[in-house]
Amino acid sequence: MAKEATRVRRRERKNIVSGVAHVNSTFNNTMITITDAQGNTISWSSAGTMGFKGSRKSTPFAAQMAAEDAVKKAAEHGMRMLEVEV
Repeated sequence: MAKEATRVRRRERKNIVSGVAHVNSTFNNTMITITDAQGNTISWSSAGTMGFKGSRKSTPFAAQMAAEDAVKKAAEHGMRMLEVEV
C-alpha cells in the first residue's frame, strides 16, 4: 500500500497590530519572545535556534540575528509596532 501524502499545515495569520518584545539575556544565550498585549506568544527566537553553538551564542551578533528572526515571524502576522521590555 502506498503511504498517504502528509499535508503541511500553514500557520494561521493573526491580525495583530502591536505587541511586546520580551528580551531575556543571560551569560550563555539570548531569547526573544514577542507577545500580544494579553501576553499570548506570537513568535520567539533565540541565538541557539539560529544555529549558534557554544560561546558564540552569547555574542551581540547572535542576539541581533535572533531578534531579526523573531521580528520577521511577527511581521508575518501583521505586527507593525513593538514595545521592548528587557
